[in-house]
Amino acid sequence: MNDAIIDTYLDAIWMEKGLSENTLASYRRDLQAFASWLGTRSVPLTAVTPADIQGFLAHRLQKGISARSTSRFLSSLRGFYQYLLRERQVQEDPTLLIESPKLPKPLPKSLTEDDVEALLAAPEIATVLGLRDRAMLELLYACGLRVSELVGLRMSSLGMNQGVVRVTGKGGKERLIPMGEEAMRWIARYLKESRPALLASGSDDVLFPSQRSQQMTRQTFWHRIKRYAVEAGIRKPLSPHTLRHAFATHLINHGADLRAVQLLLGHSDLSTTQIYTHVARQRMQELHARHHPRG
Repeated sequence: MNDAIIDTYLDAIWMEKGLSENTLASYRRDLQAFASWLGTRSVPLTAVTPADIQGFLAHRLQKGISARSTSRFLSSLRGFYQYLLRERQVQEDPTLLIESPKLPKPLPKSLTEDDVEALLAAPEIATVLGLRDRAMLELLYACGLRVSELVGLRMSSLGMNQGVVRVTGKGGKERLIPMGEEAMRWIARYLKESRPALLASGSDDVLFPSQRSQQMTRQTFWHRIKRYAVEAGIRKPLSPHTLRHAFATHLINHGADLRAVQLLLGHSDLSTTQIYTHVARQRMQELHARHHPRG
């Protein structure tokens, strides 16, 4: 009976959501493992109580199954009992008050300062596009911008005299970020030598135009970052936020105040920024273990 109920449920969600074979197989494994455990206690799937679920979770814990796997199992189980409730095969959802295990927040991927230097030096600055990309990478790292913020910059965003850039972030919030001398030097060179050539067929106000004199998409520049990472010999996994993470981590490693980093990143909540203190602390522990005589 349990197998028939599981099969009917999987057929229904396949029709409804078009899930992949791998996802359906994962749901099937989770539900069959639960049904098998219930079978040793003569409990059908349609008569499960919250205590039965807690008992199975304890059983999983004893077997050393990870919190992430348990969280996925509970997600499968919730979908299953919501379906049974809709079909009136159960009168209440036994998963309703079951809390998912708290998963550790993954630390953001970052680059060392040497990695960043290699990445910034990768574009061929003798070319129009290479010089543009170098200026973009310098600004991305100097200001901790999101890629979407970078490609959306206009000429009016620049304050070269003040040494700042005005950025519109999430929720339309604006922030002023100091660019630093190195980024300003590359931007000034780009504005003089490269941007006019890119705007030969247009007059858009976009700061970093594409070859077609239009605003570049974030996907296009992200692909260019990945290409430069390969050329720089960087084998670490990258994300569109990699340089943003490096910006924050390196600032904190060099003693920057956490609230100042929060303002620079445009985080509305300090707790979002605090993850970078864990990255910095991890780096300090590694350095201590490597260099201290009693490490």
